[in-house]
Amino acid sequence: MLTFEEIGALRSKIQDQLSQVIVGQENVIEELIIALFCQSHAILEGVPGLAKTLLISTLARTMNLSFNRIQFTPDLMPGDITGAEIIEEDRSTGRRDYRFIEGPLFANVVLADEINRTPPKTQAALLEAMQERQVTVGRVRHELPIPFFVLATQNPIEQEGTYSLPEAQQDRFMFKILVKYPSWKEEFEVVRRTTSTTQAEIQPVLGAQEILEIQRLVREIPVSEHLIRYALSLVRQTRIGEEGVPEFIEENLSWGAGPRAVQNLIMGAKARAMIHGRNHVNTDDVKSLAYPILRHRIALNFTAESEGMTPDQIIERLIQETPDREDELLNHPRFKRMFGV
Repeated sequence: MLTFEEIGALRSKIQDQLSQVIVGQENVIEELIIALFCQSHAILEGVPGLAKTLLISTLARTMNLSFNRIQFTPDLMPGDITGAEIIEEDRSTGRRDYRFIEGPLFANVVLADEINRTPPKTQAALLEAMQERQVTVGRVRHELPIPFFVLATQNPIEQEGTYSLPEAQQDRFMFKILVKYPSWKEEFEVVRRTTSTTQAEIQPVLGAQEILEIQRLVREIPVSEHLIRYALSLVRQTRIGEEGVPEFIEENLSWGAGPRAVQNLIMGAKARAMIHGRNHVNTDDVKSLAYPILRHRIALNFTAESEGMTPDQIIERLIQETPDREDELLNHPRFKRMFGV
């Protein structure tokens, strides 16, 4: 059985292996590891050329997991990703029978590249796989391999010919991770590496069974009532018309996050504490994950968008205006109304 210190060391080993191929992006890598250890999925959003595909495929190699990449296009059909039944004839007997041919979803790590370029019907097929970890072809259900991890990418620039993900499907992703431009020093190193003959040798750090054990251990980490109350306070403040919602939320949001956001905050905080070698969770764990968990679950209204505001600015202000000490949170007049005290 893995200890917390060993899991913390595994995180460092994973990042060391990835750093041979990927320059920088430490926060992105950490959030991907957290999502995997929470049995969840993530969206990566960034402009082309930021090595999102390379990062995901290298992560799969580092964890000794099978990997498939699906390039989503407007003509992609559900059967193209789930698989299909074909008629197969036994030449010796002449008997015909159906045989299921697995699609690219049958892998531990699936990269759904440019997920917003495929029609809603295909997006819905992916949704079943993400939520149920199975696909249905005809009337037959086929179990997907475990662990099962979907990473979807989106291009924030070019929106022509795209199909926006419905809010319900976005909510199925634990994180929306923003992949940003590298710094000067990082980009210099990228150019130096990619224009030479150097080839990195990636060594697996852990396997499927160890990942399943870590996923189980994450749920066993205890959290205090204060931590749940703090996470719940952050999320409930995004909901228009609720008691205790600050004025700037009423002025800038159309709607807020649902209960799945709180669940993900607590699970993510547990996993973050674990990969840092701790068996206890604190409010800093919740704060650091509030951005990737909430940014795709809150909707700015027209006023906020016209003023150039971003979801991250709203989240930052929420964190600033929410006391993280238990006595301050419980005795604050606005939060007393929220708690019904």
